[in-house]
Amino acid sequence: MTKILETSQATKIFKRRGGGEVIAVDNVTFSIEEGRATTVAIAGESGSGKSTLSLLLMGQHEPTSGSVRYMGTDLLEMNAREKAQLRREIQPIYQDPYGAYNPFYKVDHVMEMAISHYKLARSKAEATELVVDALNAVGLRRDETLGRYPFELSGGQRQRLMVARALICQPRIIMADEPVSMVDASLRATILSSLQALNRQFGISILYITHDLTTAYQICSNIMIMYSGVVVESGSVQQVIREPKHPYTQLLISSIPLPDTTTRWVSLDSAEEDPTMVRSSRETTGCRFAPRCPHALEMCWDSTPGLYMPDGNRAVTCFLYRDTPVLESGDVSEVFDYAS
Repeated sequence: MTKILETSQATKIFKRRGGGEVIAVDNVTFSIEEGRATTVAIAGESGSGKSTLSLLLMGQHEPTSGSVRYMGTDLLEMNAREKAQLRREIQPIYQDPYGAYNPFYKVDHVMEMAISHYKLARSKAEATELVVDALNAVGLRRDETLGRYPFELSGGQRQRLMVARALICQPRIIMADEPVSMVDASLRATILSSLQALNRQFGISILYITHDLTTAYQICSNIMIMYSGVVVESGSVQQVIREPKHPYTQLLISSIPLPDTTTRWVSLDSAEEDPTMVRSSRETTGCRFAPRCPHALEMCWDSTPGLYMPDGNRAVTCFLYRDTPVLESGDVSEVFDYAS
C-alpha cells in the first residue's frame, strides 16, 4: 500500500550556541498509509521532540540524517510543484489561536488567501461556497464569523476558523500541534470533535501533537510516546494508555492528576536516580530514560534497546521486553490498530 508520508531513521540534531549538540529527534521511522485514514497522537513532555518531528514531517526542518518522504519522494529532492502539493495536502493547525492572524485584516483573509494561493475556486461564488461549507463543517456560522476582525472573535472561534482553513485546502493529513492548549476547557470538546469529524467524514488523517494524554485518549486511535527524541512506546491508544508497558509511559500516566485526593500525584522528577549511573545520560549509548527509570538494568547503560513487541498492537523500546519479538522494520506505525 502507498505511504502518503513516511520517515526512515529520521534524526534531527541542533547545534548549541555555546557549543555541543541537542538530539531533538533520534532515529524515528514512522508512516501514514494512503486509504487508511487514522488519528495518531504524538505525545510526551516538553522537550521530548514531538514538535520537531512534526516540523520534519512538514518539511520545515531538514533531517540531519535519515529521510522524510511524501508519496515516495524525498522532501529534499522535491521540485516547486511537488513542494506546493505537499504544503496543501499537509495542513498545520498551531497552538496559538491569537498569533495566527494579522490584526489589520478581517478573518476572511486567511480563507481567501488559501483559496487564491492553491487556485481552489474558479469564481467568487464558488470561493464563497467553499468557505461557507468549511465553516459549517466546524460548527461556525457565516454571519457570526466573516467580516470581523480577529479581536472580535473568541479564542475558540479563531481556532475553529483555523480548522476550517485547513479543511478548505482538501488535505490528506492535518498536523494539529497542541490545538486546544490555549482555549477554555468548555471549548476543547468542540474543537476536538471538529478534528474527529474531519477524520471520519472526509477521510483525513490527523496527527495530534500533545502533552495531554486525556485528550489524546479522547480523540485518537493510536499513539506514539516520545522521550528525549526517541519513540519509547507505540500502538493502540486503548492499550498504551490503559496498560502502559514502558516505564516512562507508566510514570507519565501516573502523573495525571486524579479527583481522588487519597491518590498520590507522581511527578516524573520524583523518579530516583542512582548518582553513580547519571554519567551514562551524557553519553550516546544506552537508554535515554535509564537515569530516571525505576527498573533500569545494567545493560540499559551500555546498549540501546530495540523495538520489542510484547503484544500484537504495540512496540516498546525497553530491555524489559527483550524476550519478545523485535519489530524488524522499525516502523512504529506497523503496530497501529486501523480497525478501531
